[in-house]
Amino acid sequence: MTKVKNKKVELLAPAGSFESLLTAVDAGCDAVYIGIGEFNMRASAAVNFAVEDLQKIKRICEKDKVKLYVTINSLVYDNEIPLMEKIVDTVSNIQIDGIIAADLATIMYSKKKNVAVHISTQMSVSNIESVKFFSKYADRIVLARELSLDQIKHICSEIKKQNIKGPSGRLLEIEVFVHGALCVAVSGRCSMSLYCYDRSANRGKCTHICRRSYKVTDLETGQELKIDNHHVMSSSDLSTIGMLDKIIEAGVSVLKIEGRGRTPDYVYTTVKTYKDAINSINTNTFTKSKIEKWNKDLGTVYNRGFTQGFYMGRKFSEWANSEGSQATKKRVQIGRIKNYYDQKKIALIKLDADEVIKVNDEYNITGPTSGLVAGKIQKIQVNDKQVAQAKQGDLVTIRINKKVRKNDKFFLIKSNTHIRQ
Repeated sequence: MTKVKNKKVELLAPAGSFESLLTAVDAGCDAVYIGIGEFNMRASAAVNFAVEDLQKIKRICEKDKVKLYVTINSLVYDNEIPLMEKIVDTVSNIQIDGIIAADLATIMYSKKKNVAVHISTQMSVSNIESVKFFSKYADRIVLARELSLDQIKHICSEIKKQNIKGPSGRLLEIEVFVHGALCVAVSGRCSMSLYCYDRSANRGKCTHICRRSYKVTDLETGQELKIDNHHVMSSSDLSTIGMLDKIIEAGVSVLKIEGRGRTPDYVYTTVKTYKDAINSINTNTFTKSKIEKWNKDLGTVYNRGFTQGFYMGRKFSEWANSEGSQATKKRVQIGRIKNYYDQKKIALIKLDADEVIKVNDEYNITGPTSGLVAGKIQKIQVNDKQVAQAKQGDLVTIRINKKVRKNDKFFLIKSNTHIRQ
């Protein structure tokens, strides 16, 4: 596993009801985020609080030293500005820790009222120049969900390098999602529900029409096209528990769990599991066996199957109720070539995925110059010692007769045990 210096990161939990709020606090979250009224991306009354609830919610959070953020991250129309300002005024008067916003009217008014602003992922902030622009208004930015881990790491590094600060005078914080539902639209900005049902997803009223099953029909002939999966727009849920050390190492300040519409048991299980993982990372006890247990625990509460999303830079192809390819074998990228020693025909490989390689495992190596190199592992060495297997984080050497090159991708070939019948 990646070794991470003991870094304090904030675990941010969802709360759509008092039950979930109390559950999140009991499970060990550092902060919670809630919705108020119509101006957030979960505008349903079933997963919302009233302005009048804020004082009580604040007392609950203060008792356990948990921070509280209010989401006011939907689009705001001109006739709604007075109501938006009223909510921000209340947040300011009660001294809530901050708001999550995605409309410039909300952002600018909140700054005027000295309320700490967090830029919502709805704003699709994807580069350091956008970060610098929003730093004039906000102390924290929730990055676009489409970024890879390398892109996130670059942004975090540049914030430190360029000493980019928010209005508070503190170094700008970066927040990312680590678990929960994903939307097929870019950063959740979708118009499908609006077009079909006049209910705007950007106003917190998404009908989740993308989650339904669909068929494709040729309108000229009436012939239906055969597709592998009817749920062609419904992505699997994000789960990063196995790569949480890498996310923290990238430099993010806040780990956010999605799920204000989920039940308290979901909130408890996800918060407790990720809290345990963070503690394990900080005590250098973040192990494969623990990850296996955490994954099992996360699978007991609501999910559409799991994906690592875009973090590892792979094509996003995990959809609900579908395993994709029907091949009897699948390849999983687990590392990259660090060096190749021509005379000895030995490759040095860094394993960076949560997988174990063993003698006799099949592998593929691909690169723009090397093409495809395939074979079976005959012998594994770690630190010049022969071993039976190697794991994530190890630097291993194996014999490869054909020349490969630095940064070539290393794949483990595995049986595809989840083929649909």
